[in-house]
Amino acid sequence: MKIKKIMGIAKDTLNFILEASRSTHPNEFVGLLQTEKEVIANIILLPGTISSNTSAVIRLEMLPMDLYSVGSVHSHPTQNKTPSLADLRMFSKKGDYHIIACYPYDEQSWACYDRLGNRRDIKVLNIKFDENEELLW
Repeated sequence: MKIKKIMGIAKDTLNFILEASRSTHPNEFVGLLQTEKEVIANIILLPGTISSNTSAVIRLEMLPMDLYSVGSVHSHPTQNKTPSLADLRMFSKKGDYHIIACYPYDEQSWACYDRLGNRRDIKVLNIKFDENEELLW
């Protein structure tokens, strides 16, 4: 499997993740990560997602065949941003970039991991995308 190279995450996308995590607290937020021009720029929300204060289940079979995801994002309603065993099982199924945002959902309370659960440093990029640009797969 070829791993897609990512330059970073758009600051607006990270802000969306943190706000979505805050607004669903104490339940977990979950979605999939999508890129534009090698930057994590979009969050895919799938129908049928189930969320509670202990877990979030995303129905990967609801992902349209023509959408590509580089990984996942979810929140932890505690201050622990370390992946659980269930997180690691999810990481192994979809992509190689997985973000966990934890309480209090600020700019320091998130981390990115690879499919094995190893910490991955990614830059926060202060860029904007033209709304007329097409997604690059």
